Amino acid sequence: MQIILIGAPGSGKGTQAGHLSRELGVPHISTGDILREAVRQGTELGREAGPIMASGALVPDDLMVGIIGERLRQDDARKGFILDGFPRTVTQAEKLGAMLEGNGNGKLEVLYLSVPDEVIVRRIASRRSCPDCGSIYHLENSPPKVQGVCDQCGAQLVGRPDDSEEAVRARLEAFHRQTMPLVNFYGSRNALHEIDGTRSVEEVFEAVGQSIS
Repeated sequence: MQIILIGAPGSGKGTQAGHLSRELGVPHISTGDILREAVRQGTELGREAGPIMASGALVPDDLMVGIIGERLRQDDARKGFILDGFPRTVTQAEKLGAMLEGNGNGKLEVLYLSVPDEVIVRRIASRRSCPDCGSIYHLENSPPKVQGVCDQCGAQLVGRPDDSEEAVRARLEAFHRQTMPLVNFYGSRNALHEIDGTRSVEEVFEAVGQSIS
């Protein structure tokens, strides 16, 4: 099973990808998580990508293609994968297609979670994440059991630096300019399923399951 999740930041891609990964037994590959871990560890990739991410801009195509190519060659991705955050441009999509061509892993399914911008801004303002294990919470829709504390590991939850309203609106502008063309790109290849991402997590997951079944 080869699945791509497309959606604006805060559309619920990470949550749905996590559910799908557990359901299907294939890895959830989040480029955002890979990049944030690199920034946290101060690697060469992190030093290059950190300022770009903080400004709300997209990391350059060549850098992202290299990261994904390396990840897809790992053993756990041989039976399939769920890509969250890649591709973000038509150029990346074309290069991903070249990578996957002839691998025999089956049909590519592309899920587009559609959510209006103002809903995205409200969602992200209430988002908190765990700096230790990466778990994500929402103060209204999926709060932690204890306020400010991660359910999984007990660490103090934080707001991400790139979740300020200014950075979110910059990311949304970049998404509409660079990533929305993917809807037409994959739609023309009969691979796209558009899903209303404003519904509850459970309702969206049900729609996701119906789309790929």
